[in-house]
Amino acid sequence: MYPFLFPCVLVLFISICKGQLWSSCNVVPKDQYIEVGSNTTVFCQTSCVGGRIFWMLNNIRVNESLPNTVNTSHAVLSLRNFTLHSATLQCHSADTQQILGGTIIKTYSKPSQIQCILHYVNQSKEGIPQLFTCNWEHQNNSPLMINYTVLVSSSSVSQREICHNARVHTCTSRDIHLSGAISLMRNISVTVRAKTAVWEADSDPYEFHPYRILKMIPPKLNVTVRSDHLLIEWRRSLSSRRCHCQVKYNQIVSSRTPEFVLNETLSPKKNGKVFVKVESCGHYKVSVRCALDGAPWSDWSQERTVLTGLNKTDVELNLWRKLTKPGTNGVRKVHVMWTGIPSTCPGTFMYIIKQIPYNDTVSGVSFAETSCSDSRRCDVDVNRDANRINLTVFFNEAVLVEDSVYVPAAAGESLSEVTEIQTSAIGGVIVVSWKAPVQPVRGYMIDWTHNGNQYYWMETEYTNMTLSGLLEKKKYSVTVTPLFPDKTGHGSEALPICSSVGDPDNVTIVAVHAYDKSANVKWSTKSQEECSGAIINYTIFYSSQEGPSLNFTVDGKQQGAFLKDLRPDVQYSVYVRATALSGTSESSERLFKTKKFDPRLSTVLSVSGSIIIILVLSLGLCCTIQWKKFKEKLVPNPGHSSLALWPSAGHQKGTVPFQAFSDPSASFCDRVYTEEMQIMPSPPPGTGCHDDRASEQTEEHTDPATVLAPDAQNGGPAEPVKTQHLCPEESTELLSSEDNTSSPYRSQSTRESPAPRTSKQCKLVPVKQEDKLAPVTVYVTLEMYEQDQGR
Repeated sequence: MYPFLFPCVLVLFISICKGQLWSSCNVVPKDQYIEVGSNTTVFCQTSCVGGRIFWMLNNIRVNESLPNTVNTSHAVLSLRNFTLHSATLQCHSADTQQILGGTIIKTYSKPSQIQCILHYVNQSKEGIPQLFTCNWEHQNNSPLMINYTVLVSSSSVSQREICHNARVHTCTSRDIHLSGAISLMRNISVTVRAKTAVWEADSDPYEFHPYRILKMIPPKLNVTVRSDHLLIEWRRSLSSRRCHCQVKYNQIVSSRTPEFVLNETLSPKKNGKVFVKVESCGHYKVSVRCALDGAPWSDWSQERTVLTGLNKTDVELNLWRKLTKPGTNGVRKVHVMWTGIPSTCPGTFMYIIKQIPYNDTVSGVSFAETSCSDSRRCDVDVNRDANRINLTVFFNEAVLVEDSVYVPAAAGESLSEVTEIQTSAIGGVIVVSWKAPVQPVRGYMIDWTHNGNQYYWMETEYTNMTLSGLLEKKKYSVTVTPLFPDKTGHGSEALPICSSVGDPDNVTIVAVHAYDKSANVKWSTKSQEECSGAIINYTIFYSSQEGPSLNFTVDGKQQGAFLKDLRPDVQYSVYVRATALSGTSESSERLFKTKKFDPRLSTVLSVSGSIIIILVLSLGLCCTIQWKKFKEKLVPNPGHSSLALWPSAGHQKGTVPFQAFSDPSASFCDRVYTEEMQIMPSPPPGTGCHDDRASEQTEEHTDPATVLAPDAQNGGPAEPVKTQHLCPEESTELLSSEDNTSSPYRSQSTRESPAPRTSKQCKLVPVKQEDKLAPVTVYVTLEMYEQDQGR
């Protein structure tokens, strides 16, 4: 009826059947946990496909050489000694490359390295131990929570649980012996079980003998001080068994004082007893611990601190001295030093220094004595001669020890010195070497100091020595003195040397002068240590917020640098790093901002403008002063003019009275010459200023010309002055009317005293009042000078 439905039903049936076949492919078991290092087997159902299959472990194809069994319906893979923490295993079809199924395999480990001890709650009371403690190791990366259980058993007691559900790798149980699980006479078997929600693992059983895990209580210690040693005695627990003990002692000097340990084995029923040789008058700490064979050590006993006594045989003064140069009075100061006796020694000590001249052999003479309060050093004064310094130490008013040292004369004593002293510092020690003198010596004394107050010294037979135990980064002065059979020579001092070199000096940026595209950075250094490293170079680091960090290096002798190629109006940061062989030091960061324009250009413009303004003002002031002078000089001084009265033609001979301009600094005969006058022929030589001939008629001219007095020349008020002069050979005809176009005043000069063409002399002649002629007035105006200037 519906023939077209048959194909559809057939296709649907085939699809359903094919889906059922595909669903039959799978890998089992799923998500299994196995113990690390164990074996496992995985199955893959292959009935849904035909052909070959292969396995992938963590996306890596499994080697086909592994045990792999395939039949028509299953493929089996065996994994041996599996150690991966977690792995994904998949089964693939070789023909279709399809994943048929997969599983995740995870591993776990069992606890190991179990250690147990028996110990006491009360460390001072013997008996049966009350505590049983075990700890173990367990490597596990599982996120699952693990609970631990400790199982204890013995040959007579079955396995029992202690510390159930513990979540740490340690377990302590108290009074376990009461349950009968532990006996000091039987071995103890211990197993640790680790358990999670999906897996459980037991450790291998560990067996312990009770006496091999028994921790003894600390021994009872007693220390007795002898003259040159310590007697250390102790009483240990469990005296019925053999044990091993350790005696630890050290002198309390500093935190770096080494400790000494003595091992002692005690047989049953025997307590400990040892003798320890120690130094005089020192504080010592002593403690003891013990352990049975194979058992853990007990705790250290209570520490004892004792003070040793003075051993007279151990006292060595090791006397030495340091000399200063003679003063103006010839006195030298001697710094006497010795190793001394510790101040901690009980009893009364007294130190006496006696100065004996070396060449004085007279007995019974009383020499200068000095009582020293310090037990290690004392200062005395000696003269320029050779002396011997004797030191006597009294202990409880009895002489304990004596020693002496030779002090050479300041001059005149032929004692050789060492030469070519060389020093070097390596690894915090100073190596000193020198050349021996020609004169035979029995040894050398080397002394060194870093502050001139505290000295160290040592004697040697060789020409070199290594100085150790020095303070770090301190400068030391080293002196080498030869020792002769019966005398001590003069010391030779080496150049100061640092025991070690520290970081370079601290760097501080003191100034930054910023311009538009550059900046000048200056810095200074300050030493924080006496022996700072020598600076090799400086590195300047600078950058802006947007730009990269730039740097460049300059020589270590410079104290400044110039930053170039900067951007205007941008903020920069800069710091300086100093580099030495011993390390580096850096300054703090300094911020600065460049200018929009070069400030040096503004300075140049300001200075140039200021100079121009000053020049303009100076020029204006000069012009103003000159103009003011010109304005004040309205009328020239007539006394400086050569203008005078000329007589008429009829009066060329004889004397003609005239009145000239008055000028105290000028002659009475100052005249004014015109051009016509200068070209006129000279008069006959016989003509004089006045003639004796009575027949010649003379004229009298009264010229009341008003001139400026000397006060007027200086700017003050002037009084009119009237003068009368006789001046022959000069005609007044030259004084023509003003309408004359050829005025003689055009050629008038402002010269003060022009040279006349004639050598006639003027003579002042008295004139009678009644004989005066009509006066002739001469005027001088500014127009004359203007016309003259116009010419």
